[in-house]
Amino acid sequence: MVEETKVQSNSSSVNISSNSLPKSILNIKSSEYERFDTGITELNRVLGGGIVKGSLTLISGAPGIGKSTLLLQAANSISRKYGKVLYVSGEESEEQIKMRGDRLEAMSSDLYIVSETSIEKIEEHIENTKPVFVIVDSIQTLFKQSITSAPGSVSQVRESSNDIMRIGKTKGIPFFIVAHVTKQGELAGPRVLEHMVDAVLSFEGERTEEFRILRTMKNRFGTTSEIGVFEMRESGLEEVSNPSAVFLEETDFQKEGSIVIGIMEGTRPILIEIQALVSETKAVMPRRTAVGVDVSRLNLILAVLEKKLKIPFYNCDVYVNVVGGLNIEGTFADLGLALALISSVKSKEINLEKLIVFGEIGLTGEVRPVAFGDRIVNEAEKMGFKNIVIPARNKGKSKK
Repeated sequence: MVEETKVQSNSSSVNISSNSLPKSILNIKSSEYERFDTGITELNRVLGGGIVKGSLTLISGAPGIGKSTLLLQAANSISRKYGKVLYVSGEESEEQIKMRGDRLEAMSSDLYIVSETSIEKIEEHIENTKPVFVIVDSIQTLFKQSITSAPGSVSQVRESSNDIMRIGKTKGIPFFIVAHVTKQGELAGPRVLEHMVDAVLSFEGERTEEFRILRTMKNRFGTTSEIGVFEMRESGLEEVSNPSAVFLEETDFQKEGSIVIGIMEGTRPILIEIQALVSETKAVMPRRTAVGVDVSRLNLILAVLEKKLKIPFYNCDVYVNVVGGLNIEGTFADLGLALALISSVKSKEINLEKLIVFGEIGLTGEVRPVAFGDRIVNEAEKMGFKNIVIPARNKGKSKK
């Protein structure tokens, strides 16, 4: 058992107080948040239009996924447009960051780098540098001198975050904080950290894959349904403005167990390939493996197909993969997943040229409509798809 050291600090959680009196909501003046353009369209999209002045944003992801690369590119762009940016690193030396900056061509004269882990020293650097934007990489490396526990402990992370929030809110400086994730992909550290910040971003993808997905988990200044798509290259992260075209670049249409589906990510329709492989097994417990699709959703579709179409899957291993590394949320993929599974178990191709499908499958076997189906249809038509299979009620909502 590890006992958490008691915090020996006079600081406490950030308190917001003023001399104002309660007002009717109708008498309170509303104002637009002042935002910084990051120079990266996909990042702006995820943030709701840019970085809000004085905001605190947490970005997490697996090691090597590209968090530091993305932030260094953003820091370079912001410094060229708005002024000084301070990049605080507790994990890399200044020389290492300089080498990455050379590779990314992020060499703005207003981009300041410091390798520091003391929150008190970081505050001094902010006072002296007077940056318009600060990046801290990472929160788990910071420590407060008045606390005796090790960096990364609950008390250190909590108190360091409190100090960062105080600095950001009082000076109107937006902060980006990098956080580690556990082996299960969850944010490491105390849960209170997620509640303290204004936005939580998750950088997803496999290190062996070229595509990266930036997803919003929380955003006080915008929607949480948008994603940003990037491609990792030698020169850094490049934005993918047309994900459908990129995800379908290597797709071999009319292939057994493969089908193109349409989904919505925020306000953006995306067309992507989903693959299924069904093979007989003599194992007592057949395998159910899904990459990019919720396994519980896969099990639901399998149960409906067995019950309604009498297709046996109980003696089969089932593997499902979404091409490109995208994680599909919601029910858009149900109908496409069912067709891919049937195609694989029957060992038959779906002989329809340039086919795309989408729709939700209910427990009674009915095909139900999905939101924004007309946008997916329009995207499919722009991409040259000739056969579009959709729920009947979505057809009525489509303008074409």
